[in-house]
Amino acid sequence: MNGEVFKALASPVRREILSRLSHGDLNAGQIADGFDISKPSISNHLAILKRAGLISDERDGRTIVYHLNETIFQELMKWLIDFSDAQAREKRS
Repeated sequence: MNGEVFKALASPVRREILSRLSHGDLNAGQIADGFDISKPSISNHLAILKRAGLISDERDGRTIVYHLNETIFQELMKWLIDFSDAQAREKRS
């Protein structure tokens, strides 16, 4: 896990994209539905999420389908738990 993960998670739009993908794989058009931003902007957000390793894509004919990279979320959760535990230990001492 790198700093790009936290940078990617800083955007409310990207967090909403991740939320939508948590329900299943989607193509860019399906992801863009319901957002009041341009498709090129959605594509930029998808590229940032992909660079951070939070999502991956797969070509299905002429369509690109996006899905969550669950491994990175498991690493993030482990880091958050370890961080929380360290903070709790620090407060007790």
